[in-house]
Amino acid sequence: MEAYFEKATVLKELEFVRSAIETRVTIPVLSHVLLEAVGNELRISATDTELGARSKLPAKVKEEGALVIPGLRFLQIVRSAPDGEIHCKRLENHWAQIGFGRSSFKLMGLSKESFPTFPTGAKPLANIDAPLLAGCVAKTHFSASQDTNRVALAGAKLVLRKAGLTMVATDGHRLSCIEQACDFSELPQEESLLIPRKALLCLQSLALEKTQPRSITVAKTDTYVFFVRGSRGIFSRMLTGQFPAYEKVLPTGHPCTIKLARVAFEEMVRRVKLMSDEQVHKVNLTLQGNSLELSTSSSQLGEAKDSLPIDYAQEPIQVSFNAGYVQEFLDATSDAESITIQLKDATSAVEFRLLTEQPANYRYVVMPLRS
Repeated sequence: MEAYFEKATVLKELEFVRSAIETRVTIPVLSHVLLEAVGNELRISATDTELGARSKLPAKVKEEGALVIPGLRFLQIVRSAPDGEIHCKRLENHWAQIGFGRSSFKLMGLSKESFPTFPTGAKPLANIDAPLLAGCVAKTHFSASQDTNRVALAGAKLVLRKAGLTMVATDGHRLSCIEQACDFSELPQEESLLIPRKALLCLQSLALEKTQPRSITVAKTDTYVFFVRGSRGIFSRMLTGQFPAYEKVLPTGHPCTIKLARVAFEEMVRRVKLMSDEQVHKVNLTLQGNSLELSTSSSQLGEAKDSLPIDYAQEPIQVSFNAGYVQEFLDATSDAESITIQLKDATSAVEFRLLTEQPANYRYVVMPLRS
């Protein structure tokens, strides 16, 4: 194997596949990337067996073949190179030589046969607009559970229907749900895919890239989900277990809806959160006399209080919640000018929505904290 390729191009593709490179060296080959020089292109593959990424780029191939070399070390070498052409050549006993200008590196590699094979036989399901899918991931992924014992909640559920899609994530304390209308009329039946959190972030990177084609193809096997866009693609083993019936968690019949400017509310949350307990970030929200007040107190830090004028003439309501959860919602909706807060009483879930979108399009539900 011997090939020449441009630094800028290969660096971009290595950055894309790096999320699939195993950094905890339990099985050495999983910290490596597979380079394949074929025709007039270089193909790059990486996998930790749970998540895999593949890409390709133009190359001047002098001799076709393959190399398996340490992924992060190769990435560091490429980063250190000046702009221009990089030369890669396979030597004896799986060694690789990387060169540019007056610089030359030799890396000890492994056999191609030791590199895990990627799953095959995926059934295409739908083509989804990339920016739309990126928005769905951005508005839900942060609600996924980080508790390794709650496997089914450690990601998001993507439901594909003929008329559109739903993406939902929850950790039991809060829930993000977004619905988008799409034309999936060729979809034979409804499909539900449980996508791990790590794969969601890789998918977001794939979807945010300003490139063609604009759509991402979703495919699946019994155990894996695939996302392919042009010369790039990822696969992920799907989560197992029963995702909760999230429809039953979504509140109905809120007697109180407050409209707020998102930026003003975000600034108030940030200020009050500074004095909240560092573990649960408990903040009290009080509605009373045309005023929305946020307050908190900590025996170690002190207390904080802030307020906004609102149009409110009902009975006073106070509810406590984790300000960190609300902050993540506000960070994910930075493109919105206004939001609504819908609530009932001190013990019922609080729901946040975007005022500029359809009411049922994006819903963020936070369970209250005990007083």
